[in-house]
Amino acid sequence: MPTGSHWTANLFQDHNWAIEGTRKRGKKKAEAMAKRNRVRSTSPPDGGWGWMIVAGCFLVTICTRAVTRCISIFFVEFQTYFTQDYAQTAWIHSIVDCVTMLCAPLGSVVSNHLSCQVGIMLGGLLASTGLILGSFATSLKHLYLTLGVLTGLGFALCYSPAIAMVGKYFSRRKALAYGIAMSGSGIGTFILAPVVQLLIEQFSWRGALLILGGFVLNLCVCGALMRPITLKEDPTTPEQDHICRTQKQDFKRVSPCATLTKKWVQTCLCCSLQQEYSFLLMSDFVVLAISVLFMAYGCSPLFVYLVPYALSVGVSHQQAAFLMSILGVIDIIGNITFGWLTDRRCLKNYRYVCYLFAVGLDGLCYLCLPMLQSLPLLVPFSCTFGYFDGAYVTLIPVVTAEIVGTTSLSSALGVVYFLHAVPYLVSPPIAGWLVDTTGSYTAAFLLCGFSMIFSSVLLGFARLVKKMKKTQLQFLAKESDPKLQLWTNGSVAYSVAKELDHKDEESVAVAVSGYNPT
Repeated sequence: MPTGSHWTANLFQDHNWAIEGTRKRGKKKAEAMAKRNRVRSTSPPDGGWGWMIVAGCFLVTICTRAVTRCISIFFVEFQTYFTQDYAQTAWIHSIVDCVTMLCAPLGSVVSNHLSCQVGIMLGGLLASTGLILGSFATSLKHLYLTLGVLTGLGFALCYSPAIAMVGKYFSRRKALAYGIAMSGSGIGTFILAPVVQLLIEQFSWRGALLILGGFVLNLCVCGALMRPITLKEDPTTPEQDHICRTQKQDFKRVSPCATLTKKWVQTCLCCSLQQEYSFLLMSDFVVLAISVLFMAYGCSPLFVYLVPYALSVGVSHQQAAFLMSILGVIDIIGNITFGWLTDRRCLKNYRYVCYLFAVGLDGLCYLCLPMLQSLPLLVPFSCTFGYFDGAYVTLIPVVTAEIVGTTSLSSALGVVYFLHAVPYLVSPPIAGWLVDTTGSYTAAFLLCGFSMIFSSVLLGFARLVKKMKKTQLQFLAKESDPKLQLWTNGSVAYSVAKELDHKDEESVAVAVSGYNPT
């Protein structure tokens, strides 16, 4: 029978073996996890399955942005059927655009915490349900809720996650990939505009909405293509590091609380908010956000009022729909060619300037529109506006990625598209009110044009100020760095430093006296 000492020794030995076994199992598990992370954490492939992601995003933009644009073709039908004025009818398009952009951060949250596939499939079901229910509407208020809120929410869950996925799969050819993906909006408008007009003539606006509801279900197929990928962390900028350090110090100053609560706050808030939304305090992003508000105000009303304006100057229904088709096909050319051009070595460092150029020229097109009152003049306008609209739409995610990095791109795009919400909501009704009040489209178009020009000027001025400050700081840093330069000519030494203490003078004299020219 073992004694107490033997029993204790055996117990400690078994305990040590158990600890050792646990350590080995933990080590193996950690090695397996590290290996798995190495496999998953890769650089953007710039091809491969990435082109399927581009194709999926291309279809998403057709089913979301192109369908939203084609709602303007229903404008006259809704106005006639419900006997309402311009401002009341314009709220339908405004609510769709507003909810799509307002709920864009929700789409990013669903994509980040569940998956991009789940978000897009759920969004497709919601958008289709809204269009189908809208076909049974008996008043404009019903269309506000179904075609406006429900369809807009579905589009929000699809749009920003799909665009962010393209940025994760491409780095070197990012602008070209975005150009192809975003061209779905133009191609969709080019194809759907005459098709929707034909559907309205054949099946009335109710039948056309019902068919569009079935078409939008293709978003579920697009969601299935979005294969997840985990990228290596982007190197953080000094400004981002400063923001993170400041926020961590703020958490340390919080009043004393239980250890468990403190850990929970740090885990949930620090990790989630600091990492995903630290870019909100970056000065470059703040300026971009303000300019987006003015740009979004200007770009939306044209897609609502181009067809009614064309009809008001004597253009037929089919020709007015044809103008939307031209706008769409030239939009495609702008998407792809501007994306390809800004990927070239000569323009790759000037994407920001190209974005400003495109937004500003769209504003100038707006200023010329009231003078164009025939189809031969409206066609060149549609070509010019469509090209530069496609150009800056392509560069929005590219410019955003340059500011915040690829890791935060999904969240940043959610915020950028969120900022489109209020302008998209108020600009068509304000334009409609101006049309009802003045009896002309001139004031509405001029206000939109000046808004886009101001957006471009604001960004250009901010970039110029930043460049001047950077140059000034470099100059001051160079001036504040004393450099000692010595010239020796036989036994003479010259110093160009402003300040030399006594010890330095002695060391220089010794060095010169010991100099023997050969």
